[in-house]
Amino acid sequence: MKIVFLDRKTLGKDINLDRFNTLGQVEIYETTLPTQTLTRVKDADIVITNKVVIDKEIMDNSDIKLICIAATGTNNVDLKHATVKGIEVKNVAGYSTSSVAQVTISLVLHFMQKLNSYINYVEKKNWENSDIFTYIDVPFYELKNKKWGIIGLGSIGTKVAQIAESFDCEVNYYSTSGKNNNTKYNQTSLEELMKESDIVSIHSPLNDTTYNMINKTYLDMMKEDAILINVGRGGIINEADLAKKIDSDKSFYCGIDVLEKEPIEKSNPLNKVKNKDRIIITPHIGWGSVESRNRLINLVFDNVKKYIV
Repeated sequence: MKIVFLDRKTLGKDINLDRFNTLGQVEIYETTLPTQTLTRVKDADIVITNKVVIDKEIMDNSDIKLICIAATGTNNVDLKHATVKGIEVKNVAGYSTSSVAQVTISLVLHFMQKLNSYINYVEKKNWENSDIFTYIDVPFYELKNKKWGIIGLGSIGTKVAQIAESFDCEVNYYSTSGKNNNTKYNQTSLEELMKESDIVSIHSPLNDTTYNMINKTYLDMMKEDAILINVGRGGIINEADLAKKIDSDKSFYCGIDVLEKEPIEKSNPLNKVKNKDRIIITPHIGWGSVESRNRLINLVFDNVKKYIV
């Protein structure tokens, strides 16, 4: 079996792939441009891709038998045509729940705790020149009794809800599909959730229902000093509307780990906000703890091994 990795760089340089050599002939490419894909997979039996697109043209002009997606999302593979061609497609799920939840909490705590202000105070030698033992001129707040609204109560949303509860938050959620009947937490409308929450975190998939779901209308509903976190998918929040909201007179904070187009484009309106202290943008790291990426590659290896055996 010939096994081809198309975008190994996305897995991190600290992840070891040597075990795949026990399953067949392995070719590894750090990155792959659309113009390079067909040449690299033409005689491959198994293709492993994270974000490289495998479409109808690629399938019709190659001998691919198995496509392993090194991620949960499958939008980079034409699943319908794979079925027509008899090509098996395997993704992985559940590997990044703890990692994404941890990043969610980190983004919230950044805005609640104001640690950067206090670190800077000490680094600039202000504390050593102070005439009192403490410095609390930048107010920070407790999570206790805050209302935490969750959009998308899947495995990640549920994990975040559990952590929020441990901070004594009141947890409510909105189901984007309308099919979640979890009774442990209070289910509410999107309008009520946006109006009543001190913190809103997004953990839903991107689809026709959720695309640009959080726009000016819903952003303007949010409380003064509310925090919005998106670790779900880029495109769920209208980025032009978000940029205007951040620069509005009403204070509002946002942590973003996913954007509609990644990596971030120079023209993205979020690059041009004036109130830069109100926004954090991280480069899609939520899924990527060391433990998470090792779980991911273990699951990919299992998918390849099961197919071969």
